[in-house]
Amino acid sequence: MAGRSGRTVRDLRRGNRAAVLQRLYFDGPMSRFELGPATGLSSGSISNVVAELVADGLVEEAGSVDSDGGRPRTLLRVAPASGHMIGVDVGETRVRVELFDLALTELARAERVLEHQRYDVGVVVGHIRDGVAEVLAAADLDPGRLLGVGIGVPGIVERTSDRGAVVHGQTIGWDAVPLESLLRESRLLPDGVPYFTDNGAKTLGQAEMWFGAGRGAHSTIVVLFGSGVGACLVTDDVEQGRAVEWGHLTVRVRGRRCRCGALGCLEAYAGAEALLERWREEGGRPPAGADEETALAAMLAAAYPADGAAPDPVALAVLEETAEYLGAGLSDLINLFQPERILIGGWAGLRLGSRFLPAVRRYAASYALRHPAESVTVDLGALGPDAVTVGAAILPLADFFVQGGRRPEPAAREVPLPVWRTALEERAPH
Repeated sequence: MAGRSGRTVRDLRRGNRAAVLQRLYFDGPMSRFELGPATGLSSGSISNVVAELVADGLVEEAGSVDSDGGRPRTLLRVAPASGHMIGVDVGETRVRVELFDLALTELARAERVLEHQRYDVGVVVGHIRDGVAEVLAAADLDPGRLLGVGIGVPGIVERTSDRGAVVHGQTIGWDAVPLESLLRESRLLPDGVPYFTDNGAKTLGQAEMWFGAGRGAHSTIVVLFGSGVGACLVTDDVEQGRAVEWGHLTVRVRGRRCRCGALGCLEAYAGAEALLERWREEGGRPPAGADEETALAAMLAAAYPADGAAPDPVALAVLEETAEYLGAGLSDLINLFQPERILIGGWAGLRLGSRFLPAVRRYAASYALRHPAESVTVDLGALGPDAVTVGAAILPLADFFVQGGRRPEPAAREVPLPVWRTALEERAPH
C-alpha cells in the first residue's frame, strides 16, 4: 500500500535497512542505542531492522561496551563474509581483477598484461573472463554468491536497455562496444549476478571519496593520471560523481596530435604516453622494449638520480613542462568547479608522486583565479594503484546498500503451457 508520498511499506522498510547498514558500514561497530540518533529511526524500528539484518546474516555482534549504570550494550557490525564483490580495472597497461568481501578486504587477485594487442576487444573480454574465473577459484567461492562485478573502463559509458553498458572509448579504438553483452555471452556468471560498468576516473573518485583522501569533503575532483588523463567531479549535488573528459580539453591550438585524433589536447602533453614520447623526441633513451611503467621509472631515475650523479637535463625539462601543462589543466578545473580538494591518482601520478607535486601546485595556482586557487588543496590520492579496482567493486556494493541489503531476485523462467491448453487457444475464435 502506498502512502501520500507514493512510497510503499516495502519502500520504507528497504530505506530503513539501507540506513542502518550504511551507518554500521561506515561508522560501526555501533550499539542499537547509538543507531537511533545516527539514523533518525525510532528504537522500535531499530530493533526490527537489526533483527531482520541479523536473521539475514548481514549483521553480527562485535563485542560490547559499558553503559552508564546499566547493562553493557552489544556492538553490531556488518558481517564481512555476508557478501562478495569483484572489481575490474581495464587500465592502460593491464587488466586487474580483484575479489573482495563486504568489508572490501582483498581475497584474491589476477592480472593480465596488455601488450601488443593493447585494447583489442576480444582480448580484453577474455582477460576479464579469465581473471574472474581465477579469483573465484582461488577463493573457492560460488559465483552465485556475488553481489556483482564492477568494471572501470576508459571512455564514456552509455547504458542501454537491450545491450547493457556500451563503451565509447575513442582513444582506445572502442566504438560502441557492448561490453556487458559480450561478458554475458561467456556464461561465466549466473544471470542474476549484475554487472556495473563505469568510467575508470569515476571509480577512482568513488574509492577516494568513500575510503581515501576525499572523505569529509563537500566538493572534490579526483584526477586519474595514467597513460592518459581523466577526472571525476564529486559534489553534494553529484554524490555518485561525474566523469569529466578533462584529458581532451584543448590546451594548445594546432598543438600535438592526441591519440583521440584531435590537436592540442591536454592528454597529448600530460599523459604518461605523451610524456615518454616527448622525452624520446628530445633525445631521451628509455629501455628498449620496456612497457610504459618501466620506461617512466627510467625517466624519473634519469631526472632524479639516487647516487648523487648529475641529473639528465632533458628528462628534467620534459617533466617540468609536463608539470606546467598539468597545472594549467588543473587551473581550468579550479576556475570551473571551485573544488575544495583535488586528488591525483593513477599509476603515473602516484609514480611521479611527491617530487612532481610542488611544481604542479605552483603552476595550478599561477594559472587559476586567485580566490578559488587559495581555497583548494592539491594532494595525492591515498589508496594507491588499486584504487580503480576498489572503486569498481564499490559499484555493486553501493547498489546493495540502496536495495537495503537484499540481493536481486533471479528472473522468473517462463513455464510452457500444457499441450491441451495450447490446442484449445489455437481453436478459439479470434
